Amino acid sequence: MPSYPTYKVIFYNQGQIFEIFARQIYQSDLYGFIEIEELVFGERSGMLVDPSEEKLKAEFEGVKRSYLPMHSIVRIDEVAKEGVGKISEAKGNVAPFPMPAFNPKGSGKD
Repeated sequence: MPSYPTYKVIFYNQGQIFEIFARQIYQSDLYGFIEIEELVFGERSGMLVDPSEEKLKAEFEGVKRSYLPMHSIVRIDEVAKEGVGKISEAKGNVAPFPMPAFNPKGSGKD
């Protein structure tokens, strides 16, 4: 294993499941968030290009650090080596964490 850990993070965002790899992950000072740094993407090899990984690279282009809400995280694994990150449509029984039934003033639903 390398001297630094690699983490696979799977999280739910806007009806999609994101699977990313990162070198650093920790609890944020922002209450309820996880910080992810040093995202790792697979190297392009020759003529094979994975459109799902290209979409993921474009989504996180220029991002130094990402803050993910704890309730959107499906799973975090420490892995021996990074794999191919991807974005896929959420199917089956994956759903966001239930939100409180709070209606702010002025929402029209009193």
